[in-house]
Formats: sequence, C-alpha cells, structure tokens
Amino acid sequence: MVAPTREPTFAEQFTPKLVTILREGYGLAGLKADALAGLTVAIVALPLSMAIAIASGVTPDRGLYTAIVGGFMVSALGGSRFQIGGPAGAFIVLVAATVEQHGVDGLILATMLSGLILLVVGFLRLGTFIKYIPYPVTVGFTSGIAIIILASQFKELLGLTLPGKEPGPFIPKLEALGAALPTINVAAVGVAALSIGIIIALRRFRPHWPGFLIAVGLASVLTWLFGLPVETIGTRFGGIPQTLPAPHLPDLSPEKISAVLPAALSFALLGGIESLLSAVVADSMTGRRHRSNSELVGQGVANVASALFGGFCVTGTIARTATNVRTGARGPVSGMLHAVFLFLFMLVAAPLASYIPLAGLAAVLAVVAWNMAEKHQFAVLIRASRGDAIVLLATFLLVVFRDLTEGIIVGFGIGALLFLHRMAQAVEIEGSRLIVEPDLPDTINGNGRKPYDVALATDPDVVVYRISGAFFFGAAASVAAALDRIGEHPKAYVIDFSAVPVVDSTAAATIQGFARQARRHGAAVYLAGARPAIRRVLLTHGVRPPLVRFRSTLSDALSAAHRKADGAQDTDPAPAKVA
Repeated sequence: MVAPTREPTFAEQFTPKLVTILREGYGLAGLKADALAGLTVAIVALPLSMAIAIASGVTPDRGLYTAIVGGFMVSALGGSRFQIGGPAGAFIVLVAATVEQHGVDGLILATMLSGLILLVVGFLRLGTFIKYIPYPVTVGFTSGIAIIILASQFKELLGLTLPGKEPGPFIPKLEALGAALPTINVAAVGVAALSIGIIIALRRFRPHWPGFLIAVGLASVLTWLFGLPVETIGTRFGGIPQTLPAPHLPDLSPEKISAVLPAALSFALLGGIESLLSAVVADSMTGRRHRSNSELVGQGVANVASALFGGFCVTGTIARTATNVRTGARGPVSGMLHAVFLFLFMLVAAPLASYIPLAGLAAVLAVVAWNMAEKHQFAVLIRASRGDAIVLLATFLLVVFRDLTEGIIVGFGIGALLFLHRMAQAVEIEGSRLIVEPDLPDTINGNGRKPYDVALATDPDVVVYRISGAFFFGAAASVAAALDRIGEHPKAYVIDFSAVPVVDSTAAATIQGFARQARRHGAAVYLAGARPAIRRVLLTHGVRPPLVRFRSTLSDALSAAHRKADGAQDTDPAPAKVA
C-alpha cells in the first residue's frame, strides 16, 4: 500500500505560481520566452476583448480594462503557471442580462461581489469541489453559450436595423431578427464574410499568424478606404480612451447589493468553473499541476480590481491560455506582460479603434462561438449512454432557452441522480471507494491475495496501476492526480480495470488524457481486465488502439508490456466483440 500523502500546508496551497517560478530561478531566457508569448496573446486578446464587451452590452473600452487589470492580477496571484485571464465569451449572456436589469453600475458591483465570493470560496478550500461538475454538464453549457453568442451576433453580421432594443431571450431574439431581415446591409455582410474568410484561411494555412487581428485590421482599412456604410466603434461609441480610468468604488448601498447578489453568485459560479477548466487544459498540455484554491483566490482579487477600474467579470480563458502555452510561455510573467502589451496598444493606437467595423468584431465572435461549440464531444456524449445524453441535453436546452445558472444546477442534479442509480446497480461490488495505487511485488490487496504473479512484476520499465471501485466524474480528478505523480518515464504502463464496476465519460476522458501524455514520452499503455460495458464506454470516447491496447487479463497485459519494454514488436490479438 502507498503511504498516505501529507496534507498540504496553508502556504503550499495559496502561494501564487509566480512566487514558485521566481524561487526556482528566473533568468533572461525565461523573460524572452514569456515576452514573446505575452505579445502573441495580447494580439489575440485585443480585438476579442472589445468584441466580448460590445456583445455584453457595454462599451469596448471596458473589455480592455478587464483584460488589462484583471488579466494582470490573474497571472500575478493565481495558482496556474500559464493561465491568461480576461473577459470570456461564456459571460456574455450573464453580463448582458445584468446590464439590462441593473445598469453598468450594477454590473460593476456584481463583479466586485463575485470577486469577494471567489476569495471566500478559495480560502475555505472549496476549489476542489469543482471536480464534481460532470463532463456532460460542461459540454452542455459550453455548447449552449456558443449558440447564444452566435445568435447575438446576427444583428451586426447582417447589419440589421431593429425598431427597438434587441430582446435577450433566445426565441424573441430570433423573431426580432427575422422581422428585421428586410433591413439587411450588404456592406456589413461583405465585411463580416471577408473577416470570417480571412480568419479561417489563416487558421488553415498560417496558423501561427494572428488571424483575429489581421481580419479586423483589414476590415477597418477597407471600411475607411472605401467609406463603407457600416457601423464602427467610432460611430456607435465615439472611440475608446487612451488610458485607464482612476479606480473608484461602485454604489455599495444595501439595496443595490441585495439586487445584484444573484448575478454575483452566477458570476462566481461560472467564473470558478471556467477558470479551473482552463487551468486543467493548461495542465494537460504541459504536465504541470495548478493549485485550485490559489487560482480561485487570484480570480477573486482580479474581479475586485477589475471592478475598481470599471471592468467586468474576469476568468481564465481557455483559448488564450492554450495560445500562451503553444507559444512557449515559461510562467505567469507571460500573462502579466500580455496585460502590459494591451495597455501599450490602448495608449498608442486608441484613435485607430474608431475605424473598426462592428461587423468585423462580430465575425471574430462568430468564429469564437463556432470553436466553443464542442461539436465532436456533443455528438460523442449523445451516443455514449442514455444517462449522459439526458444530462447533456437538459443542460444545453435550459442554457439556451431558460438560464445559464439554471442549466448548470439542473444538469448537475440529474447527473447526481444518475450516479446514485449507477452506484445502486454496483452495490454487490466490494469497495465503493476508489483506490489508485502502484502494485509492487510484495503488495497484498484487500482480499488477502497478491494481485499478480511476483515474477511478472520485476521489470523496472513497466509500471502497473490498479483502479478499484467506481470510476466516475467525482473520482476522475483523484485518478488523474495519482497518475500524474508518476515521476519516472517507463516504457510501458499497465492499468488494471478488473475491479472497476462502472466508468463514465469523465473517466474515459481522464484515461485518454493520460494515454496521450504517455504516448508523448514514448510509452505504451495497456488496459487489462476491462469488462465489455466498460470497454464500450472507453472505445466510444476514443480510448482505442493505437492510443491504448486492451488485454483480457492482467497477466496477458504484463506479458505484452514486458515484450514492449524489451523492444519486441507488439501485435494486437484478434479483437473481442464488444456488445
């Protein structure tokens, strides 16, 4: 048995990753790499921040304030090495509804309160509970948000003129847009189509070029050069300022706080989920581990600071964080420099922003929404099982037609009920608690039997792990953490599934992520003893050869792993039919 791990101290849980990086030694080479990554992310964030702000019902400068102030604080105080903070498309629906109900002052107050809530959640060490959000819920609400964002951009994409204010609810919005179709602006459609075409073409043929900025820049030049009759930032908002405003507190009256508190709770819930999901994505790309509670504390401070400077909700942004990793960032300094570069852009180029056509910014958000939709994952979950499909569709439909927070809560509730049903079906299986531990030659399992022949466990190039009990979304984080703690890089891994009664989509995604990481290190992964139902779930989610190889028994898997470690050619046996 593995000795119980020591509980991390308060300082270990809440020390920002910036401090960790500086303690490890931070030199000129790291600064150069972070400066290049920060500049690249800033170029991506510049048009995106303004587009998200406009779609959220506020002026574009508030999107820049959010990215500059909030983004700097997220990187300086957060628990992830690579997190990039700023305004996120996921918040557009909530922010727009809050502005409509409580005005911009109410939005700023709700942002500040959400920051205080995140601080409390982080210091109470509740960040680890985010892992209990089922995978179908995250896919459902992300896809639902994508649909709503896309619908919100049709007005600008088509240059429509609405007789009144654009409705917020989905169906009335579509009805209003349909009624306004006779007012379509051909020039706006052309600008939007050109911008989308440029973004798609650059993503395919020049993926390292800043497609968003190039598309918006060319659209702005053409609009100015030919005097196109389309709305721009200048015609609607009068441009953007060249500096940050002085910090100030919003209205803190008890009546106002009480009115915006539900919105603040929604901001905090969505912000916590989005930021920790983004940190997990960065971990999977780099092999690092973030500190979830420290990350929530950093997000809390960032939201309070953003509100003081007139910004709105800040969270970790998955696309910008992934860009930060891909461009070679070494640590949080890249995120801090991304905020500095954005400030310099605003300082120098603010007058030019007046020429940016709103159709071009709408094109940016349309592409973002398309990429957010998680189409492949949605289709996989629909086919995976009836339970996952129910959770996914309930979350998705409620997010689109009702309310984002309601969708998350109902989806989580249905997921919890389905989990209880699955556990009721597995009560005859001994050991409902998940145990992940390396099997050493002298290890005795809970039934007093050695898990496999001692002679098969003597190869140091093969690591064997046993998973016992129900492997589901609540246990997936524990499995991922245990697998990530493997310090060495053997030639083969064997994961014993013989004592696992049930898996879900989150578990399958966890095994898939581990197998991809092992493959990058040149190691083979063998799954032993998986029952037909479990193998079917794994295969549905892409856990299949050549990423992993299945064997019926632990002995067969160990023999194949030893042959792989010795350099022999591995051949798969005839595949067993899975019902």
